[in-house]
Amino acid sequence: MARTFQYQIFADYHQFYLQDDDRSFGDLSEAWTQEATDRLLAVAPHVIGVGTVRNMSVPVLVAVHDSPPQMDAGKWDHMVKASLRIDTGRMVIAGCTDYFPDAARIEVRPGVYEAIICYENLASLSADGLEGNDHYHVHLYPGYEIEPAVIKRRNGG
Repeated sequence: MARTFQYQIFADYHQFYLQDDDRSFGDLSEAWTQEATDRLLAVAPHVIGVGTVRNMSVPVLVAVHDSPPQMDAGKWDHMVKASLRIDTGRMVIAGCTDYFPDAARIEVRPGVYEAIICYENLASLSADGLEGNDHYHVHLYPGYEIEPAVIKRRNGG
């Protein structure tokens, strides 16, 4: 059974992040390469940056599992995976311009988590790029350090 958390995150600059609660982490400035932008996922030590199709508030669900979840790739437009190390026992979830002390936090056991990020309704974007029914689901479970990878690539992405 997973613990789930739902947020509306302001995805300024088309991204939000999950990171360890230690403020010395979280620098994705050099992680958003062309490859990372194409896969909608940037990774740096202790932080994952999730790319979004809108730079507005977007719905985000975070699920913390005890073991790898069963995932149906057919349900999602795009899926990626990566790992995230949490040493403090607190994971921060926020938009990149959010005020760090006020950002949402989730208590987790310290350690390495594997993350599967699922993207839904990416093609629902309005012509002006401001409205849409896009959703972002982050599934985390205890695991190992892994290289970021695309599980399922979105059409046109």
